[in-house]
Amino acid sequence: MATKVLVINSGSSSIKYRLIDMMDEKELASGLIERIGQPPAVIKHKTANWKHEGNEDIHDYDTGIGRIVQLLADPHAPVLKGASELLGVGHRVVHGGEAFQDSTLVDDGVLKAIEETIPLAPLHNPANLAGVKAAQRAFPAIPQVAVFDTAFFQTIPPQAYVYAVPYEWYENWRIRRYGFHGTSHRYVSGRASQILAKPQANLITLHLGNGCSMACVKNGKAIDTTMGLTPLEGLVMGSRSGDIDPAIIFHLVERGLLSFQQVRDSLEKKSGLVGVSGVSRDLRDVTSAAAAGNERAALAIKVFAHRARKYVGAFLAELGRCDGIVFTGGVGENDAAMRQLILEGLEPLGISLDLATNRTVHGEMRISSNDSKVTVLVVPTNEELMIARDAMRLINQAATAKR
Repeated sequence: MATKVLVINSGSSSIKYRLIDMMDEKELASGLIERIGQPPAVIKHKTANWKHEGNEDIHDYDTGIGRIVQLLADPHAPVLKGASELLGVGHRVVHGGEAFQDSTLVDDGVLKAIEETIPLAPLHNPANLAGVKAAQRAFPAIPQVAVFDTAFFQTIPPQAYVYAVPYEWYENWRIRRYGFHGTSHRYVSGRASQILAKPQANLITLHLGNGCSMACVKNGKAIDTTMGLTPLEGLVMGSRSGDIDPAIIFHLVERGLLSFQQVRDSLEKKSGLVGVSGVSRDLRDVTSAAAAGNERAALAIKVFAHRARKYVGAFLAELGRCDGIVFTGGVGENDAAMRQLILEGLEPLGISLDLATNRTVHGEMRISSNDSKVTVLVVPTNEELMIARDAMRLINQAATAKR
């Protein structure tokens, strides 16, 4: 019986992948191909006892998927001998629009619906779609499953997803809040509910990395989030601005200070931590610069924490009762100082850190003090496992329905 799921995340010039055996949810292999179509491509592949790195000509997604299949079957550490061992292939798809409230088995109708959402995610969905089609050609008899970043947030009520702009914008062009990082928020909120032994927990989840977002989860379902129509809204990020006054754009363009494209590039690639600090989009570099006396780096850290703390307060107000606050992502899992800064001064709201535990976190841990009314957790995210679980669930459901 096939038990292995190949998880694929196709970017604009990259493919990330993991092979997971769902018998025990063990990761068998992982890897990354970068610079697809820009030779030489960079390939990194690893299993428990073998690593391969090299430069090759990978000119499209079909070539990339084919090379991944070869690496998974490589005699040095064969973890997938053939397609017969595959239960299915799970794909990360950034935008599902309003068409998808859950992950789904891929068919022609699903491919068409993903294509129709390209105007909402022009940088991501074309690559995601290309990866799905390449995997279909590589494994024509194996079920493919699409898992959408936006699906978790389809439970958000209209008052939270409708922007206060002409309503025709929503009716005609589907301008609304969608939210992203949904697979991560779904994984960590589910795991936090298990830890708290509360299946319908009220939670605030913070996915903090180069991209940052928060989710407000009530009775186990998302009711609000920080990202919007695109991943540019919300928190301060590595190179993205997050929330700004939209009139800033008019001011810069109408006065001829910057072109529209320059403003867009600046907000997406030159803002956030790197924009304020002038040092780096990586918080570790910014922290080192601040420690060396760089005042702009120190300010960037404060701006980052301030924005997150504001949203914690807003989501507390939405929830009324909060069972837990959950940190995940590269920064959320590893930066004790940032976690402390974000929650500093919230003791009157029932949130109190155990400072010693917070400084020594390793993996999944509770970091709130014993007298904290709100439990604070660090939960490492695992989006790939979430995708694999969805693939297994949907494939097994379909098989059961055929019996």
